[in-house]
Amino acid sequence: MRAIKKIFSYPLSIVFYLFFGLTLAIFHPLQWLGKNLGGASVHRGVVNFMNLFLLRCLHILGVTFSFKNEHRLPEDQPLIIVSNHQSMFDIPLISWYLRRNKPKFISKIELGKGIPSISYNLKHGGNVLIDRKNPKQSIPALSGFGKFIKKHNFSAVIFPEGTRSRNGELKSFAPTGLKILFKNAPNALIVPLAINNSWKLLRYGNFPMGIGIHLTLEVLEPLIIDKEPEILLEKIQERITLAVKM
Repeated sequence: MRAIKKIFSYPLSIVFYLFFGLTLAIFHPLQWLGKNLGGASVHRGVVNFMNLFLLRCLHILGVTFSFKNEHRLPEDQPLIIVSNHQSMFDIPLISWYLRRNKPKFISKIELGKGIPSISYNLKHGGNVLIDRKNPKQSIPALSGFGKFIKKHNFSAVIFPEGTRSRNGELKSFAPTGLKILFKNAPNALIVPLAINNSWKLLRYGNFPMGIGIHLTLEVLEPLIIDKEPEILLEKIQERITLAVKM
């Protein structure tokens, strides 16, 4: 059955990438117009629709989605959203389903140029770009980002594994970025997320794509920031680990 799916995935992947690239090309000038004519709120609305369209592109591959949230997330308080990371499609998934909480992302600096729509949003949408090999750049950038979400009641999304999991297995968390956010946004609510199955989209690499996959995004029980960050980190990782299915 897997071999048959892979055969069908080749033509479907070509169509998917055509629409995926077209979406990025169309929304790049729309973002520019939204930001320069309507300001940050209009730009944010354009980005929300872009993420919806990117998710709809996945329907070409027979991909479906489920979102589960049994917790009321405040919109008048900053959030630190901590998620496992399985593929690049985790970002539109989080961006669309948690759009009311205005998620902003921590991304590697290399993504800040050269990619239509994505690079523009990373640079102009309130996100932060860090050089993970340069603490002199990354630490002040993360500190400023924490203060930024505190001031505007935005949500900081962080993938503490650092790189995506290629088989769905949760990797160890790097604590530095989280500790910096805790320190600079002490009133933030910690919201763990569990993403399942998005790694299967790239199980063969970037081409062909996986098909017929059901992606899930689950909001886990939030936590408050306390004076023992090590214990808090353990609780976050434990909750995500229990919710990530192999």
